[in-house]
Amino acid sequence: MPYMKKSSPAVPATFQAVTSTTLSPSQLQLQQLDAAMQHFHARDFQKAIDLFRQAADGPAREVAHVARQHLRMCEQRLAQTAPALESPEDHYHYAITLLNQRRAADAETHLRQALQGLSQAEHVHYALALSRGLQGDMTQCAHHLAEAIRLEPKNRALARSDADFVEFARNGPVRDVIFSEKREGE
Repeated sequence: MPYMKKSSPAVPATFQAVTSTTLSPSQLQLQQLDAAMQHFHARDFQKAIDLFRQAADGPAREVAHVARQHLRMCEQRLAQTAPALESPEDHYHYAITLLNQRRAADAETHLRQALQGLSQAEHVHYALALSRGLQGDMTQCAHHLAEAIRLEPKNRALARSDADFVEFARNGPVRDVIFSEKREGE
């Protein structure tokens, strides 16, 4: 068992890091594989590749084999060409596909490109609100949702019944936007 530093009262022993100098090469290889798998499942293939390469060079043959297999999968996924997106609407539709895959950060990139050509498009602001909410930024979620509602008031009712906004509606700024009716003259 690796040496663990004595825990201090402020930091439980389970959270104290074990340095790589205290791990055997096989344990280090397993740690690298585990970290790579986390990046792989989060679809962060570039970070996963570096860790899979390190794990593939380790002493345990079975672990190295698994690392090499996943390394090839990462390389294949990174090699896939992105679709040719020519118009702002193309970027919007591709972003919706990414949002459906819950790849909010990637979707946001395309939504911002769509917004450059469609600055008054309520549907783009609505999708940006969803993207920001999925990333945990409720302030920007509320901002883009308010803009979508300003451009098309029916978006308020849509957001109230949209399953994607149920969790966000529990948050103060988003709840205020969804459930506050705008009075005439404001």
